[in-house]
Amino acid sequence: MKRLELKITPDGEQLITDVRGLGVLRYPLLNKGTGFTQEERRQLDIEGLLPSQCNDIEKQAARIYKSIMRNEDPVGRHIGLAALQGRNEHLFYKVLCLHLEELMPVIYTPTVGLASQHYSTHFRRARGLFITPDYRGRIEHILKTAIPIRDIRLMVVTDNESILGIGDQGAGGMAISNGKLALYCAGAGIHPYYTLPVSLDVGTDNEDLLEDPLYLGYRHRRLRGDAYIELVDEFVEACKTVFPKALIQWEDFRKDNALSIVDRYQDQLPSFNDDIQGTGAVATACVTAGARIAGLNLSDVRVLIYGAGAAGLGISRQVKNKLSNAGLRGEALARAVLVMDSRGVISDDRSGLDVYKEEMAWPSAMAADLGLEGEQLNDLAAVTRAYGANILIGASGQGGSFDVDTVEAMLGTTDRPIILPMSNPTSISEAVPSQLLDWTDGKALIATGSPFAPVKTPKGEVPIGQANNVFVFPGIGLGTIAAGASSISDTMIAEAATGMADSLTEEEIAAGRLVPSVSRLWEVCGQVALAVARQAVIEGRAPAKSDDELEAAISAFRWKPRYPEIICTDD
Repeated sequence: MKRLELKITPDGEQLITDVRGLGVLRYPLLNKGTGFTQEERRQLDIEGLLPSQCNDIEKQAARIYKSIMRNEDPVGRHIGLAALQGRNEHLFYKVLCLHLEELMPVIYTPTVGLASQHYSTHFRRARGLFITPDYRGRIEHILKTAIPIRDIRLMVVTDNESILGIGDQGAGGMAISNGKLALYCAGAGIHPYYTLPVSLDVGTDNEDLLEDPLYLGYRHRRLRGDAYIELVDEFVEACKTVFPKALIQWEDFRKDNALSIVDRYQDQLPSFNDDIQGTGAVATACVTAGARIAGLNLSDVRVLIYGAGAAGLGISRQVKNKLSNAGLRGEALARAVLVMDSRGVISDDRSGLDVYKEEMAWPSAMAADLGLEGEQLNDLAAVTRAYGANILIGASGQGGSFDVDTVEAMLGTTDRPIILPMSNPTSISEAVPSQLLDWTDGKALIATGSPFAPVKTPKGEVPIGQANNVFVFPGIGLGTIAAGASSISDTMIAEAATGMADSLTEEEIAAGRLVPSVSRLWEVCGQVALAVARQAVIEGRAPAKSDDELEAAISAFRWKPRYPEIICTDD
């Protein structure tokens, strides 16, 4: 394919291409399957290659949805959806948008974790760009020759090392990049034409993968040190040259690489790390909403974060930023957030403290004020009680770690404990909502990282909101792109959290929900996008525009799935 160009017109969209014949049916952005009219079939030289009947996209969506849902295995449904996306992208998004609440757990958390683990076993067709160390010195050439689209605006890039809570999945991490971009397109309305999933396949240290004869990835130990940074540097420079308007979302990097990459490239091109910044924004939105529902002043919160990886750091940063904006300073701000890791309370007198954990560490004197010693500092329930935590956030990847003793310790401090077991997939969630509600007589305010069904209690059914980054990262991308921002600042991320919290309806607040319903994802993404875009303009990172102009730009950029007109050209 030499040419594939998207044009948006008042009457719809056009895809301009030089492809004819079987090539049309093999390229998912062009293929309409039985949706091609007889005239289109003639013009594109595909007469005789399809059954005679022409179906509109609604009829096609109804048929393929039934077909996919016949498979009761979530992984099987994931495979069916991936296969659909690999042959007809517009139809894939039509099905996804029509059934988003039902299918989001299939294309993303929790099923995508299993899809990553079994990527090589279930491989059908490559989707996205794989960059390996063998391509050093040629990455710009590969971007130019492998991708027929020059107007890429959004990339989700992973090096596959810290996939969800299941670790190094090698080339299987591509399932994460594809899943995140699917949510960008369905939630924020970013046209799939503008998107590109990328795996920096620099090897794997997963012994099972290295020994698996079916493994499809770069079968070497992971690239480390200067050689790793040089490869990422080359990739970023190539992106800036070939796709100068692109935003990069860094995804599922190991915490040390995640932090260094965010710092290294933040001012070179619009980019952010969803595991650090997106997770922090979602947690902060939940803290804000929870405090409002519980009648708790932000100046009185005591936030205990259990888990000090990339997510824990991001949560700590964003929550402290919110509390600082609420007026807390100095020791009061420091005391408001306490972080624990696998060794217990993080304090500045700990030997061998990781550099990135230093900003989360309490002064040793403040830690001593807890009145705990030795193993007590590693006892979550004891620390919760001594600290007086009224908000408990899990980013530990330790399933079931929020036990009854810990939760009861919170009840000694607050009538309505705010509990966020945010680790996912479901198997590593710190707590099960039904138990949290049982232990607190239905008083707990809960949001979870993975989806859980509503819980039936003696007082009625309690909906469980999913504290999923899907409520912020699509809006961050949409707002940045629509505003034409040159970079993404920490304050833009903070405004995403505010936009998410402000998007809650009165009905949702009355129901005790800390996050919006997934059914309102389109609306929430629009509000988050406007908050991000407005902040970009305030900071001079985007051209000056009024709120009305920003709303118009965001609205004009958003897309909903419908078949385009295909324009043939010999150019």
